[in-house]
Amino acid sequence: MMVQNAKPGEAHFVCTMREHNDLCGQFARAYGNDRFERLDPFEEMVYVVSHHDYGWDEFDANPTVDPKTRMPAGIGAAPADMTIEANRRSPQYNEARHLYCGLLASMHSWGLFNERYGYSDFRVRKGGSLSVPIPSGNRDAGLAMLEGEKERQKRLRAALAARPETRAWVEEKHLFQNYKQLQFFDTLALYFNLRHESERAVEVYTHVPMTADRDTTVTVTPQGGLTYALAPFPFAGQRLEVVCQGRYVKPLPEGEMAPARVGALLEALPKTTQIYTFVAG
Repeated sequence: MMVQNAKPGEAHFVCTMREHNDLCGQFARAYGNDRFERLDPFEEMVYVVSHHDYGWDEFDANPTVDPKTRMPAGIGAAPADMTIEANRRSPQYNEARHLYCGLLASMHSWGLFNERYGYSDFRVRKGGSLSVPIPSGNRDAGLAMLEGEKERQKRLRAALAARPETRAWVEEKHLFQNYKQLQFFDTLALYFNLRHESERAVEVYTHVPMTADRDTTVTVTPQGGLTYALAPFPFAGQRLEVVCQGRYVKPLPEGEMAPARVGALLEALPKTTQIYTFVAG
C-alpha cells in the first residue's frame, strides 16, 4: 500500500502495490532511446517490473491501520512479519512466470534490506535510511528470508546460465544493468506515490544504466502543473505521460480499524487517477 502525503485536512491519494507496479511498468515499456538501451530481455523485464511487489496482495486486500495517522498502513508502517513474508512471496510469484523474473524480483527483495546493492541514493523519507530496517523482534525471521533469497538467486542463476538462450542474461554486467533499471523505475514511482505535488523537489537518481558498461545520473525537476523535466531523458521521444490509479482516503474513524473493514472500505471508494507528464530537460 502506498499512502501519499497530503496537506493538513486533505484526503491522501492511496494506491495498492499492484497500482504502484502498473506505474513502474509504464516506465519500463517507454524506457530506451539512442542514449539509453531498451530493456533486454524485454518481455521478461516488463513482466517483473510490473509485478515485483505482488507478494503484497494479501496485505493490500486487508490492510492494517497506522495508529498514528489512522490511515491504511503504507510502506514502512506495515507489520514487520507481513513485510518479511511479502518480500518472500514476490520472488516466488515472479518465478512462476519465468526464472529470470524470479531472479530479478529476488534481487529486488534482498536489495531493499541492503541499500539496493549500493546502486541508489533514493530515500523514502528525507534523512531516512537507504534500507528497509529489520526490527529487532523479527531479526531471525528477516535474516532467514534474506538468506533464502540468496539461495534462490544462486539456484536461478545456475539454471539460467545452463540454458544457451538465457546464458547472456545472467552475465554480471547485464544482470545488474537490468537490476538498476528496475530500481530506477521503482524509486521514480515512489517519488510520485509517496509525495504530494507540493513536496516534490528536485530529485537526483544515480546509477541509471545507459548500457551494461555505463551509468549516468538523471535529475528530475518539477515544472509545475504535474509536469517534470528529466535530464538526460531516458524514455523514447521527447514527452511521456503516465497514469497512476488510486483513491482518495481521509483518516479512518475508530470503528473502522479492523483489517477486513478497512479493506472493504477502500474497495468501496471510487477510483481515480493522477497523471504525470515527463519532458526532456
